Amino acid sequence: MRIGLGYDVHRLTAGRPLYLGGIRIPHDKGLLGHSDGDVIIHAVIDALLGASGEGDIGRLFPDSDPGLKDVRSVKLLKDVVSRLRKKRLRVDHVDVIVVAESPRLGPYFEAMKEVLAPLLGVPLDRLGLKAKTNEGLGDIGRGRAIACWAVASLRTGSRSYKRD
Repeated sequence: MRIGLGYDVHRLTAGRPLYLGGIRIPHDKGLLGHSDGDVIIHAVIDALLGASGEGDIGRLFPDSDPGLKDVRSVKLLKDVVSRLRKKRLRVDHVDVIVVAESPRLGPYFEAMKEVLAPLLGVPLDRLGLKAKTNEGLGDIGRGRAIACWAVASLRTGSRSYKRD
């Protein structure tokens, strides 16, 4: 078994859509980034890359690459999972904590799981999603940014999980 830890944070800005966990969430601001800024997927990617010994998202998908401008992060996640499979690694479990003052994310977690679990190749019960606030502290607490922590475990082998 291999374990990796991922983290990401992006500033909120007007005029951009808000993507989190692979879905668009209604909000008056979106995350500023070279890609769509999806901090959940970015943190998960870093956790997966860390567990596989492949560095981080910035090395694999640099913000200096014009071909990645405004790319949807689900595309990046698909690429990373494909890389893992080529190394005979499979995702065992992913757990995520999103830190945001708004919007309330709980109502969107099931939709996020429906997008992320198949991309990761895991059943829904092997993907944990939680949200916390920053209790009004710092840029996150003032509603200026959203951050995310993720941990992922990988196993060797190519066998997939059976779907119920």
